[in-house]
Amino acid sequence: MANEQTTGSGPLAGLRLIEMGTLLAGPFCGQLLGDFGAEVIKIEPPGQGDPMREWGREKAHGMSLWWPVVARNKKSVTLNLREAEGQAIARDLIAKADFLLENFRPGTLERWNLSYAELQEINPRLIMIRVSGFGQTGPYAKRAGFGAVGEAMGGLRYVCGDPATPPSRMGISIGDSLAATFACVGALSALYYRERTGQGQVVDSAIYEAVLNMMESLITEYDKTGYIRERTGAILPNVAPSNVYPTRDGGMILIAANQDTVFRRLTEAMGSPELSKDERYATHTARGARQKELDDLIADWTRTIDAVPLEQLMEQFGIPSGKIYRTPEMLEDAHFRAREAIVKTMHPKFGELRMQNVAPKLSVTPGGVHSPAPELGQHSDEIYRSMLNFDSARITDLRARGII
Repeated sequence: MANEQTTGSGPLAGLRLIEMGTLLAGPFCGQLLGDFGAEVIKIEPPGQGDPMREWGREKAHGMSLWWPVVARNKKSVTLNLREAEGQAIARDLIAKADFLLENFRPGTLERWNLSYAELQEINPRLIMIRVSGFGQTGPYAKRAGFGAVGEAMGGLRYVCGDPATPPSRMGISIGDSLAATFACVGALSALYYRERTGQGQVVDSAIYEAVLNMMESLITEYDKTGYIRERTGAILPNVAPSNVYPTRDGGMILIAANQDTVFRRLTEAMGSPELSKDERYATHTARGARQKELDDLIADWTRTIDAVPLEQLMEQFGIPSGKIYRTPEMLEDAHFRAREAIVKTMHPKFGELRMQNVAPKLSVTPGGVHSPAPELGQHSDEIYRSMLNFDSARITDLRARGII
């Protein structure tokens, strides 16, 4: 059971992040930094909160089950950033922070008198993390840019799915999460630079560029040969055998034996070692040229074995393989349990709640889920008192006027 604490532990303990983001592209970056111990203070509009509080495929008791994951290890304060008084309070909070994280449309903070140039005057060490669809500069900068648009522009959507159908999505908000992850990498890089120089800077993470950076040799292939990658379904063209194969009991198993030595072991497991010497399959290039033929041959064999003994056979011969997991399989798997990949947490409304644990694992200063997702404005009084020395009368007045 994850411990419930008011402050984080981990390698980033002692660092403070002010999060102004909504939905996913910004807040997932905040989640990652909070998972490793940074104090994350999330600013939300009074009476409304982050729309992510309502999002998710499924809800329990009318409440989002996504919010407890992306908002774990965070504190919530309410503040109206559209009002000058709210902007002034935000500046006072940012003056005492290491990071400011936002994913509004570019130009929004500037309209609120919260540009980096203005904030740097009160906090030269500030690292501003900005996540957006197209980045802070360029002709598309001020366009609305959700993750799906970045995935399409970055090249991912075109290559996803079956060649007989229009481009598919991944099934998760991968573009937003990638941009947030790259933003986290940039923030930690900027932090290291600041520790050596004392100088903060802006981290500009664009969704389409984060996606683009995952696209392997897509650009260089076209640049030098004119080749455009197409949708290929379950396979990578010319990489064989590497596919999902059927089993006798109706299961599916992924086998990746495209390397020469691994393919040789697969042919031995199949009882057909001569295939590894057959000139049609002996080399990586030859196997790629006969990809469908080879996949059909392997599928004919896997259909004669049930999933569990087939997986055991692959392990015996050292062949990378695995079942196609859904959540039930993850919860039952011994490896997930041994590494605590899924953690049990306590939530004030849901009770015991299971979710993915922190990754990666650090041997000396591991991260952790140390506090549940906050209620809207749960920490307003605490933060305004401890950081800005507001008394009860001022807090009551600001709340009555809709500033906090």
